[in-house]
Amino acid sequence: MNEIKRQYETLIIFTPVLSDEQIKNSYNEYINYLIDKNTNIIKKEKWGIKKLAYTIKKKKNGFFYLLQYITNVSIIHKLNLKMIKDERIIRFLTVKMNKFAIEYYLNFKKKNE
Repeated sequence: MNEIKRQYETLIIFTPVLSDEQIKNSYNEYINYLIDKNTNIIKKEKWGIKKLAYTIKKKKNGFFYLLQYITNVSIIHKLNLKMIKDERIIRFLTVKMNKFAIEYYLNFKKKNE
């Protein structure tokens, strides 16, 4: 059965104890995982190290990365499970983008080009 593809956005916060190279490799691992699952990656952003609003797993800072992509729901469940098990990630959030969020993103993209 062919599932409907939807647009998602995932924010990943990596632990600050990793080196830049380790974080880059970890991030690329997730991008390659999505590409292997026939996911259309729309946007990749490195936000860099930021101070957290509150302590998470005894960490006050984290490396933030944002991904926007189009994929199936089944892939999202597998991706979330993979991130839950990954000790390099201190927190992540995946949301399904509704039509208003997609429209806002497209308008924002046009303004900045």
